[in-house]
Amino acid sequence: MLTAFTRVFRTPDLRKKLLFTLFIIAIFRVGSLLPTPGVNTAVLRESAEAAKEGGSAQVFQLVDLFSGGALLRLSVFALGIMPYITASIILQLLTVVIPRLEALKKEGQAGTTKITQYTRYLTIGLAILQATGIVAMASTGNLFQGQASGDLLYDNSLFTVITMVIVMTAGTAVIMWLGELITDRGVGNGMSILIFTQVVAIFPAQFWAIYQAKGGFTFAIVMLVGLAIMMAVVFVEQAQRRIPVQYAKRMVGRRMYGGTSTYIPLKVNQAGIIPIIFASSLLYLPVLAQGLWPENKFLNQTLGKYLQPTDPVHMAVFFGLIVFFTYFYVAITFNPTEVADNMKKYGGFIPGIRPGRPTAEYLDYVLTRITTPGALYLGLVALIPMVALAILGVGDEFPFGGTSILIVVGVGLDTVKQIESQLQQRHYEGFLR
Repeated sequence: MLTAFTRVFRTPDLRKKLLFTLFIIAIFRVGSLLPTPGVNTAVLRESAEAAKEGGSAQVFQLVDLFSGGALLRLSVFALGIMPYITASIILQLLTVVIPRLEALKKEGQAGTTKITQYTRYLTIGLAILQATGIVAMASTGNLFQGQASGDLLYDNSLFTVITMVIVMTAGTAVIMWLGELITDRGVGNGMSILIFTQVVAIFPAQFWAIYQAKGGFTFAIVMLVGLAIMMAVVFVEQAQRRIPVQYAKRMVGRRMYGGTSTYIPLKVNQAGIIPIIFASSLLYLPVLAQGLWPENKFLNQTLGKYLQPTDPVHMAVFFGLIVFFTYFYVAITFNPTEVADNMKKYGGFIPGIRPGRPTAEYLDYVLTRITTPGALYLGLVALIPMVALAILGVGDEFPFGGTSILIVVGVGLDTVKQIESQLQQRHYEGFLR
């Protein structure tokens, strides 16, 4: 492993890519700490700490995770990467519904470029909406429950609000640009690297909070449990069902093509972290409604007791939503009929299965069965912070669970594989050998 690291930095072009990636990450973190003009940082700091202690900041937990804690600081990069993630998911879902987008997807590189352009436009639109909502809540004092004395903004004028919205939206645009720079001139997928950076950025604070609140013994238990969880997540993320595919030989002009054997890799976790994002967003809606209508008895008394993360009903609903969205997302992103038609078009077949409709039915059967353990796995991983809160008394501070551990492991494995492939091109052994 150490030899592989030294070979990375001995290779001039790979060393330049790594150093450029680290430079962009440093700029990204500076922007996450730079406050937006017009924010009263002293009142904001007190209010954010009070909200975290009181648990009222959980409505922004997912967005704050993808911003590396920048949201609760109302920094220039307060929105983080979340608008881009949301826009990408929306475009991916619309591709199945809108024929024009589906045709663009099939056009290859030109169509992908066009869809990427649409994603950027939608990201800016979502950033404007999200920034407007956050700044409006900050100006009216409803961003945090139990806000400290004083206003979050120095001036609640329309000019200040518009300026903050423009700055936060511009910050989102800069984040997209930085991600594309890493993709073009650095190592790995730029957006994934930035998400990884924001998630990992809050780990030291979470570790220190657990150590201070619960002591060294609980901290050691958390680290051991976290190591075991990370090993299990790596194992499942790497697991896949390989369906063998044989291509028959065919003559094209005077040349013979085909006659090769390959496979279709179906991952156990085919949906990634998308189902957890969907389920978390739905469960945050009642919490958000509580903040908007604090006088409503149904929201605060009848429904309020089920919104606590340690409540069994809350856990069961969260788990059920993740399982449902896993099947839903896999069903709209993997089309067995389309895969079977493409195989038939190029003379491919699964040994023992007839081409065409029988192949599509077989792929659908395998995909349904392999999605079951994947959905259960995602549900269990997402419940880890809630279980940690109920057993060890550490919930929001527990870093080895939910969306964060899936992002860290997934992006880490993908980046290491890309670095390893570049090392192997230069006749070096990689990290995973």
